[in-house]
Amino acid sequence: MKEYLVIKNIGRLVTLSKNGHGPLGVIEDATCIIHQERIMWIGKSKAAPKIEEDKCESIDAKGGTVMPGLIDAHTHLVHAGTREDEFARRTKGESYEEIARRGGGIMSTVHKTRLASFEELSISALHRADEALSKGITTMEVKSGYGLDLETELKMLKVTEWLNKNHPIDFIPTYLAHAVPSEYKSQRLEYIEYIIKKILPEVSKKGLARFCDVFVDEIAFSTEEAREILGAAKSNGLKLKLHADQLSQVGAAELAAEVGAVSADHLEHAAQKGLEMMAEKGVVAVILPSASFFLNRKPPDARRMIDAGLTLATSTDYNPGTAPSLDLFLSATMSSVMCGLEIDEAIKGITLNAAKALGLEKEVGSIEVGKQGDLIILDAPNEYMPIYRYGSNLIKHVIKTGRRVFPR
Repeated sequence: MKEYLVIKNIGRLVTLSKNGHGPLGVIEDATCIIHQERIMWIGKSKAAPKIEEDKCESIDAKGGTVMPGLIDAHTHLVHAGTREDEFARRTKGESYEEIARRGGGIMSTVHKTRLASFEELSISALHRADEALSKGITTMEVKSGYGLDLETELKMLKVTEWLNKNHPIDFIPTYLAHAVPSEYKSQRLEYIEYIIKKILPEVSKKGLARFCDVFVDEIAFSTEEAREILGAAKSNGLKLKLHADQLSQVGAAELAAEVGAVSADHLEHAAQKGLEMMAEKGVVAVILPSASFFLNRKPPDARRMIDAGLTLATSTDYNPGTAPSLDLFLSATMSSVMCGLEIDEAIKGITLNAAKALGLEKEVGSIEVGKQGDLIILDAPNEYMPIYRYGSNLIKHVIKTGRRVFPR
């Protein structure tokens, strides 16, 4: 591997910083130089320093657009099985809740994931990771939550650990308290104690997660239950996230502010007071419009969130039941069309603001000297084209920590 990577003939370098012009910090006719894993220099091509040819690899962007690598801050990448049968049933009039009551939904995936081996989960997740990389994603949060017992939750988190060693994407692991399993249906207090006394200490001791997330809604955990779980997670050294107010208004946004969560995600039904409290405490709002789209439900009101002073990110919510897409540019398109974001805000939502939702804004999310060399090169004249041309893949190259990793 050469010491330097030089990307030249960049038509538009979208830095997401103060180094360029406009809201996205664009530098035209630019060059970017990466030394080993870090960005060393950015600027106008005519001012670029000369690097000895035998020490550098060069990529000709051919007048295309270069952006930061995309960051997907909310996914459920590791699971067994698919649920296209449930989608077919919904098209015939069954609701998501009806399907769940008849053994489908989250519990269907839990059953399959418990039965799957570590190897089976690893192989299927690896294929999905390759797909994500081909769509420009260089950092991805991955939740557990389809085990609901200690053995399977640890198995899922170990798959994410394995992915980090065997794939170019950086995977950020999260333990998710997703639902109460059927074997604890009439023993909720016992299950919460099981999470607090068994699962969280083991996850922490083994260093398998950076975050703890709790699904806080009428069909999952109450705010009181979530407060107890999140308090225990914090005591075990984990940072906090919430699935918040997705299906109903239960005070989850307010709870996110109270416990100092890094992000609160979904927020379709969040109260105005909760949004304002989140903004005051610096909690990042993460919207997941692809889930609203696929379930044909009310989308999150992103304009209301931004007007409340929130930093806003957009993620795919990839999962087998309600958002089976890894196309983050498509999620950005939905965030503008369905949720009220301006296109510049949509781009920030899948780059710099998504980095903030993971506490990684000092490392990734923008193209600045000293940051990690994570970039995508687009076969496009500007940064708006991949959002405008929804469903098309305009990714030409993906650079991860200064290495070209796609095409693989």
